[in-house]
Amino acid sequence: MIFKPHVYGFLSVPSGIHRAQRVHVKAGAYKMYAVIETGGKQYQVKAGDELFIEKLNVNADDSVTFDKVMAVGSDAGIKVGAPYVEGATVSAKVVKNGKAKKITVFTYKPKKGEKRKMGHRQPYTKVVIEAINA
Repeated sequence: MIFKPHVYGFLSVPSGIHRAQRVHVKAGAYKMYAVIETGGKQYQVKAGDELFIEKLNVNADDSVTFDKVMAVGSDAGIKVGAPYVEGATVSAKVVKNGKAKKITVFTYKPKKGEKRKMGHRQPYTKVVIEAINA
């Protein structure tokens, strides 16, 4: 799953799969996942996922560890923390830092001759999830 920066938050798009294609998973096949919190948002991640998250103060090719893991799902079942699962971490590699596409913000007050046009580019950090340790 790829999360792309969007005007109203982040947009999720299946990675490498055309939207019209259906994905069939073998019976019994299950991939470990985790729900992490970063930048005031929650993300459900699996190993190999690419995420566009709120900007972190790290450089490209660095490793990042997310310790705010709210839930971990595996073959054995789901572990839910209160608020976080103890001892669970998610390691990721930073691919790049960048800015999203520019949005235009235009405000005005009718009949007052007051108007203002601004642009905004939201900074982000692109990461690839390497492993879920639970």
